[in-house]
Amino acid sequence: MDLIASLDRKLKALDEQSLTRRRRIVETPSAPRLVVDGRPMLAFCSNDYLGLAAHPVVIEALREGASLYGAGSGASHLISGHGRAHELLEERLAGFLSPHLESARALSFCTGYMANLAMLTALGQDADAEIFSESLNHASLIDGARLARASVKVYPHADLDALAALLEASNATTKLVVTDSVFSMDGDLAPLPQMLALCERHGAWLAIDDAHGFGTLGEHGRGALEHFGLRSPNLVYMGTLGKAAGVGGAFIAAHASVIELMIQRARPYIFTTAAPPALAHALLASLDIIGGSEGAARRARLQALIGQLDDELTLSRWQRPASTTAIQPVIIGRNDEAMRVGAGLYQRGLWVAAIRPPTVPVNTARLRITLSAAHTREEVTHLATALNELERTWDESQ
Repeated sequence: MDLIASLDRKLKALDEQSLTRRRRIVETPSAPRLVVDGRPMLAFCSNDYLGLAAHPVVIEALREGASLYGAGSGASHLISGHGRAHELLEERLAGFLSPHLESARALSFCTGYMANLAMLTALGQDADAEIFSESLNHASLIDGARLARASVKVYPHADLDALAALLEASNATTKLVVTDSVFSMDGDLAPLPQMLALCERHGAWLAIDDAHGFGTLGEHGRGALEHFGLRSPNLVYMGTLGKAAGVGGAFIAAHASVIELMIQRARPYIFTTAAPPALAHALLASLDIIGGSEGAARRARLQALIGQLDDELTLSRWQRPASTTAIQPVIIGRNDEAMRVGAGLYQRGLWVAAIRPPTVPVNTARLRITLSAAHTREEVTHLATALNELERTWDESQ
């Protein structure tokens, strides 16, 4: 019982700091309008940026995939779990990103977390390697760097001078610069063109986590690489397939030699059961939408809603970092206050995630608003009106 008592004390301490996390039960398909714990809600906390998670074409493709390939893969990719659907998906992804990657090849994963662990541990496996990690990188990149045998240097957010100095001072045989493209809690973009120029000058890899850019950025939805017009053999690209693509999983795309190295060395790829092939089959339909005229229309709609929210929010007490992406943070400050603001919205039927440390720095607890092409203009106005009203009356109510 002493062991349980110790855990209970730790849980109590989290609660006292307003850091306890609680799950809600969603009873309907992913969409702006949900039933949550039995209550109708308007959600602004999903990463389904293009509204494809409940798209009828994608749903039908998933049903067809289950008919063709069954429910599960049965084994890891290197045993017997690599199916025709996985191969077709990887070929499609490699072709999709080929304008930006030389000799492009792709490798699919069950999750983005696994993909990032694989990317960093495979490329940073040698003791003489060095990883240069952005200070606001996603937890999966931080953990991948910790698991790699390489030494790790952290540079301040978007600080090109600091990164240049670190690269200049490095004598490592393998240099790996790793960054988010769209930062998941701030919504801003990394200065990728300048970073790539530094990597090419110093013979370094540039590993990009484009979880929040793939599908949403670029004319054809090819993400940050297309948005910035990048092409280089130094690029190693990770994209997720459960956000804008609406299904699940992730992939790494890079030069064929990089992918072959990962197949041979990446433990998160080698030692896990392959994702159900039906998911890969559904993702082929999703990629058709992303790269076609419907995908372009959905991206245009999303950008229009982002601009609308920016116009209609008139906050002065709470901070709004500049963001041109679907991620629109509102920084509240204290953990308890962010929780109360989130609860105030929830009482009004609006579900927005309150994000607290350690996900964000101390005293920067925030609402993480995420927009989707599936939202309507009226729904965005409803959110903006509620937030403006909450801030205006906040001092009086506390």
